Amino acid sequence: MARETIFSTDASAVVFGPGATTEVGPRIKALGCERVMLVTDPRLADLPPVATATSSLQDARVDYEVFDRVRVEPTDASWKEAIAAATEGGYDGFVSVGGGSTMDTAKVANLYSTYPADFMAYVYPPLGEGRQAPGPLKPHIAIPTTAGTGSETTGNAVFDLPSAHAKTAIANRVLRPNVGLIDPDNTRTMPSLVAACSGLDVLSHALESYTAVPFDQREAAADPLKRTVYQGANPISDIWAARAIEFCAQYLVRAVQDPADDEARANMLLASTVAGIGFGNAGVHLPHAMSYPISGLARGFHPDGYPDDHAIVPHGMSVILTAPAIFRWIACANPERHLHAAALLGVDTSQAKPEDAGDLLAGALVEMMKAVGMPNGLNGVGITEGDMPILVEGTMPQTRITSLSPRPVTPDDYRVLFMESMTIW
Repeated sequence: MARETIFSTDASAVVFGPGATTEVGPRIKALGCERVMLVTDPRLADLPPVATATSSLQDARVDYEVFDRVRVEPTDASWKEAIAAATEGGYDGFVSVGGGSTMDTAKVANLYSTYPADFMAYVYPPLGEGRQAPGPLKPHIAIPTTAGTGSETTGNAVFDLPSAHAKTAIANRVLRPNVGLIDPDNTRTMPSLVAACSGLDVLSHALESYTAVPFDQREAAADPLKRTVYQGANPISDIWAARAIEFCAQYLVRAVQDPADDEARANMLLASTVAGIGFGNAGVHLPHAMSYPISGLARGFHPDGYPDDHAIVPHGMSVILTAPAIFRWIACANPERHLHAAALLGVDTSQAKPEDAGDLLAGALVEMMKAVGMPNGLNGVGITEGDMPILVEGTMPQTRITSLSPRPVTPDDYRVLFMESMTIW
């Protein structure tokens, strides 16, 4: 196998600061748009972030229509509804105001309305065809209201595919929004548990990209124009990932425990973007791969602060519940890097041995999970040992990201890691 020697770095333009939402009108107009689809969810539709965005569009004399039927943790069905609205509307641009579900929905509505295709055509293999977009998409400005997914900077869009009991994704550089408007004012209405789940998603993004298999240990791309978005850890992504870990160590618990702590909430929003630039180029691995069937098994679990019209295991929660077991297990592949990650979280590693790396990093994660009110393992969200076949089978297709694990993983390994995550402490 010829090893890769090249990596690339791509990111959306980022505009950060209180009040940045007010710039959406002139910025989308400068991109040539006259009629846009503003994508949001029902809870946000009547809240200040959307009101500020629509006011800015009006002031810039940009025509718009609001699509407010985004489903938190979207499904193929909810995406198809957005795609139909975008196709019928004939828009020349998109504005998304919301969390990762909203930004991802806007990306996909843009893709399929610009280049119509069968739904599974662009979905990543093996569940879909993995077809590449034929060309650039229409302009898209993303305005995040949660400090979590980093979707405003990435070329990924994730959804639930109930027929496969798993999440899967569409991944393509053209999906990246043109601009991310990162406005700390928009996180003030975020409930504490939402802040906890989204913040832990930020942390896991950063840890996974920092500990992913290095780019130069992967197979070289046969076609440079088809080099995968997720390339493995590299010198540039490492900078972003490490800084995001430091942000989380300093601000995550504060942002959850005191919603009025504007400094903490602003810096967690910044951490989300910083981590997004890192993992948007390096990738994520096992915590995210194993989270997808966890989300697919949501039944009877209705966490505070989330829509109560359907059961949901929030994405950040589904990711972090297996993270301690995973990092404890993979640390032997690169103890030095895992020790450094633990040190970035504030752990004293001065006397640590390489074999301590996994326990030290896992222990830091567990303490943070306790501090922000996470359930004590998969049993805490209604998942039991009897779900093991679905959990393992739902993880196996996620080769896009499991291939980035620094340690090769088998179905038996998945079983052990899921079992160790049933109860964490």
